Amino acid sequence: MTKTKGVRWNLRKLMAAQDMFQTTELVPLLAERGIHLSREQVYRLVTQPPQRLSMDTLAALCDILACTPNDLIEVVEVRQQVAKPTATGETAAAAPPTRRTQLRRPEGL
Repeated sequence: MTKTKGVRWNLRKLMAAQDMFQTTELVPLLAERGIHLSREQVYRLVTQPPQRLSMDTLAALCDILACTPNDLIEVVEVRQQVAKPTATGETAAAAPPTRRTQLRRPEGL
């Protein structure tokens, strides 16, 4: 097992606490604060943890939901299973066998 850090994105939970259950309810509230995102972008923002997030969008979400960035983004420990080498030195998920190419030379050379 290896331990790495991950992120828990709590936007949906904080929206539910404010009785906002549809992602489209967030679109006009963001627009009031100068953040213009499409319905699809807002849906992805709510349903998936963003890889990149502008500070303006983060500030607008915190203002709308009356929360802090720590409430929205929670750093958690993620444990990952690591494949251990076997007695022959191969990992548990062995690589596919190597295909060897055979050269055919013309006869008489």
